Amino acid sequence: MFRVWGRIFQNNKMLQSTTIELNMDDTRTHKVFNALEQICDEFDLSNPIWLDTNIKEFKRIARTRFYADSFVEPIDFDYLDFYVIEED
Repeated sequence: MFRVWGRIFQNNKMLQSTTIELNMDDTRTHKVFNALEQICDEFDLSNPIWLDTNIKEFKRIARTRFYADSFVEPIDFDYLDFYVIEED
């Protein structure tokens, strides 16, 4: 199972939270992109752009934050926290 936790924060307060569970035989990269797309659909957001800082952070600790500069459209929160909580 592959589980990802997506959360939206503003002023250090969590506004929304969701957990995505994927049971598919695919590469880790495809699972990550699929989970992020599902989170963005649930939160009614455009998919963020993976900047170099996001990629480095995610490779290191399986977690990253997408700030306003990662989104094409304006956002009304501080950041989207994307965190892998379980993978096998």
